[in-house]
Amino acid sequence: MNPLRKLAGQTAIYGLSSIVPRFLNYFLVPLHTYIFTDPSTYGIVGDLYSWVVILLIVLTYGMETAFFRFSQNEKDANKVYSTSLISLITSSSLFIILAILFSQSIANLLDYPNNPEYIRWCAIILGVDAICAIPFVKLRQQNKALKFASFKLFNVIINVTFTIIFLVVFPWIDAHITHLPSFIYSSKIGIGYIFIANIIASITTMVMLYKDFKFSLSFDIELWKRMLKYALPLLLAGLAGGINDAIDRQFIKYMIPDANNPMHQLGVYFAIVKIAVILTVFVQTFRFAAEPFFFNYEKEKDSKQVFADIMKYFAVFCFIIFIATVGNISWIKYFIHNTYWSGLNIVPIILLANVFVGIYLNLSIWYKLSGKTMYGAYIIIFGSAITVLINYLFVSKYGYLASAYARLICYVAMTIVCYWLGQKYYRIPYNLKSIFWYFLLSLIVLIPVFFLKNSQIIVQFIVNNLILLLFILYILKREKLLPVLVGYLRKK
Repeated sequence: MNPLRKLAGQTAIYGLSSIVPRFLNYFLVPLHTYIFTDPSTYGIVGDLYSWVVILLIVLTYGMETAFFRFSQNEKDANKVYSTSLISLITSSSLFIILAILFSQSIANLLDYPNNPEYIRWCAIILGVDAICAIPFVKLRQQNKALKFASFKLFNVIINVTFTIIFLVVFPWIDAHITHLPSFIYSSKIGIGYIFIANIIASITTMVMLYKDFKFSLSFDIELWKRMLKYALPLLLAGLAGGINDAIDRQFIKYMIPDANNPMHQLGVYFAIVKIAVILTVFVQTFRFAAEPFFFNYEKEKDSKQVFADIMKYFAVFCFIIFIATVGNISWIKYFIHNTYWSGLNIVPIILLANVFVGIYLNLSIWYKLSGKTMYGAYIIIFGSAITVLINYLFVSKYGYLASAYARLICYVAMTIVCYWLGQKYYRIPYNLKSIFWYFLLSLIVLIPVFFLKNSQIIVQFIVNNLILLLFILYILKREKLLPVLVGYLRKK
């Protein structure tokens, strides 16, 4: 099978585990913002989930990629699996216990002294998700994409279902039919039901994975040390990446003057980042499919040329999604309450940052394949330094606008450095000329979008999507894919 078609097929299946769940979660955003119309309240979720992003990276400490690498090279793949899983079960269990014991102290530190339960709930979510990471990565390694996708999908369905029950169904019953006992529903919990629904989903997923939790009690200490040596640079890289993705919320919370209502700005920023989720979904879907593909296809003679072609078409898809989202923001904005619309001006910035996130992830395969994972740590630490510096210098004056630009500048810089180092140590013949031209063209075609932003929605919808269609047709013609597409449609 053509390797590009194989990857596309795997990406499509993994899309079930990423696109569909993310779209279901996407519909939670209007639910959250229309129920919690005060962005300050929604800011609590953005604040705590920023710590979840960072701590989940710490709790998995690079073992996912290490499992991929060592299961390819070691004779006993089962030993690699059991060693990885025992390691995560032990560390995650210890984390949950400590977080629960010190929940009040942590809550005081994070400015939630009256809600230590938030800390306990987040700890359970983190611990369970970290433990499930290795069974999920094993499914990917075995190319069981459909099983992986169905479990991920079911996780989100459970989460969405219980969120609706707690935030819509129970409040309505409590107000209009009968007063519900406090152990079933309490209006005082409020925003906390978002965390409770997440806990139920995470534990349910762990139960569903019970067959994949069957492993020998064999723990190879020497193998574990070698895996840690490989994984720790990835932990540093992942941690720095988590800082890039989430630390800006902490700067918004703590550095914006109280007079400018930092939690209100945090809530707005968090909701706007959610709007840009469509591009994030594609990047994540590609990552799930591409990482095992790159490892498995590395030894083929044409591997580097195939990797270069993948990069080009991946970038093109990112540019299409970028144009589609910005061009349709006039109606997409109704998915969040109008109290959050003040942040719509940063949507293009966040989307463009996500484009470079995807390009960087594609480029970063060189240090994973060559075993030079420490370079990955250096690059992302460099990016984190940019993120921290820009946020530190400008958030207090410019608010979340500075955070949006920090994200974009960070990933542009990381992409440039990663490409330069990759060409030095693991050269892949990327077609930079085509990629740059498509990127420039995607910015040019959006100029009419901004001129039409005050026009009627129907006018914006027709004109902007016509521009998108012309952009797609131009790409198909330039890449000589139009005859292929026409032939495929005729067969159908």
